Amino acid sequence: MAEDSRRKLAAIVVADVAGYSRLMGEDDAGTLASLRAHRAELVDPLVAAHGGRTVKTMGDGLLMEFPSVVDAVNCALAIQHGMAERNSNLASPNAIRFRIGIHLGDVIVEGDDIFGDGVNIASRIEALAVAGGIALSDDAYRQVRDRSDVAWADGGEHALKNIARPVTIWRWSVGEDRTPSPGPKKPAAEKPPPDRASIAVLPFDNMSGDPEQAYFADGITEDIITELSKVSGLTVIARNSTFVYKAKAARIQDVAADLGVAHVVEGSVRKAGSKVRITAQLIDGATGGHLWAERYDRELADIFAVQDDVTGKIVEALSKSLIAPGPTPAPRHEPAVPEAYDCVLRGREQYRLFTPEGNRAADGLYSRAIALDPAYAAGYAGLAMVRMHDWFAGEPDALDKAYELAQKASELDPALPLVHEALGNIRLFRREYEEATASIERWIELEPGSADAYANLAGLLHFTGEPEKVAPLIDKATGLNPFFPFYYTLYCGQAYLMMGRYDEALEALRRAATRNEDALPAQLYLAACHGLRGEDKPAQDALARVFRLHPGFSVKWLKTYFPYRREEDTARLLAGLEVAGFSA
Repeated sequence: MAEDSRRKLAAIVVADVAGYSRLMGEDDAGTLASLRAHRAELVDPLVAAHGGRTVKTMGDGLLMEFPSVVDAVNCALAIQHGMAERNSNLASPNAIRFRIGIHLGDVIVEGDDIFGDGVNIASRIEALAVAGGIALSDDAYRQVRDRSDVAWADGGEHALKNIARPVTIWRWSVGEDRTPSPGPKKPAAEKPPPDRASIAVLPFDNMSGDPEQAYFADGITEDIITELSKVSGLTVIARNSTFVYKAKAARIQDVAADLGVAHVVEGSVRKAGSKVRITAQLIDGATGGHLWAERYDRELADIFAVQDDVTGKIVEALSKSLIAPGPTPAPRHEPAVPEAYDCVLRGREQYRLFTPEGNRAADGLYSRAIALDPAYAAGYAGLAMVRMHDWFAGEPDALDKAYELAQKASELDPALPLVHEALGNIRLFRREYEEATASIERWIELEPGSADAYANLAGLLHFTGEPEKVAPLIDKATGLNPFFPFYYTLYCGQAYLMMGRYDEALEALRRAATRNEDALPAQLYLAACHGLRGEDKPAQDALARVFRLHPGFSVKWLKTYFPYRREEDTARLLAGLEVAGFSA
């Protein structure tokens, strides 16, 4: 570090103008004059009044710092309310609206400037705020949650570019609340208690002494989640929300509150050769008290019996007063060779890397599972998904091979949810729309607590011409998966675009692209959405990113891999891309 540099803790505020490129394209001189006036008459006086300073301006953006998060938030609220008043007589497309992000973090001070992760996080968070709104990091939120009349909405966890750990954000926008009270501040309204028939299964600890065995503990955890998700009336938090807590020391009551559940399962796995030791505990999320605990010392061949017993004991403990009797899930088909199950777990881990290398490794592992046990449906279903990704990578015959494998898996075990996940996705790209829908709906019947099943149905219905059904399904999915992946938001953006609701589409697509800038569909639909809104420059920028991600992008490629049932949907997408500069 330079000699004149020092570190300090600060509340960092980043603001920029929503739709700045469009505003400048329509009236650059007027936009600059308005922005200068807003700063001189509103923003700068408020920053000074709240004890902050403007570090620098960056085109349409501002970087500010405050010694207190409370002062930073109060200043941001005052700015957004002031901007709403100043814009009240303007047509919405002509109004200047700020997005503001706030983070409490460590910064490096050099002269009058500040740098470091604290600034980077605030900048990334700002992009997740809505126009006219504010987004806080969890670190900032903890400083103000009991010191403000504002009701902050939980915006979920986000993976931010170049930031090592995911960041939880909290959102507010003008019109949502903030009625100042002249009397003593009322206590914040308590969150409603969670549904008692709700549960989260934390990643089981790998106690094998070998980090390479982590896949096995993860696989056991995921299979228990899947089995619990089959129980009607039980809300089960999805894998990628509970796996946020992997290898982290977390207080059970905090985990339960974060995930909105009444009960938590935790445990451990020790695997040595053909021997397995599994411990599992069911814990009350409010008190941290144990409701049930068990330890199993078994042979690897008995692993399914252990999982079924764990699931059964949990359901038994909850069903006495919480879960109404429902249909008994179909029994699982166990592999004849225990090693085949091990190969499937390792194949699943490799497949989820979503890389060419991971796909090749998964291919070998799933193929090995089938060779060991030709009647093991999970091996065929997993290999079917690998073949579908081979098709995405440009192998023209791979989709037919994927379909054959999925059909074989269905013959062997029609009650396996993965079978219907594979069949539904493959049938969509084969343009077998009714059959694809039936497969995903069957997946939901078999696993009614699966967030991914509802999200898959949402994505499918967007392509089959029913975009109005997408948002309710994504709401259901996010309820089961609070730390949901970026594509949940992407599906909403795609659906809004096909419904002609371009403002809502743009907000959703921006959030999806911010969380995963290398996701080709997010950039593609962003380009089309900006084009349909008549925003040439942002549309062209997004299309340039599309070609950087996929230099061979073409109309033929789009029509192959974007299986719209209605011609008008494909035409709408292409119309937006044409404004961005794309030609057939």
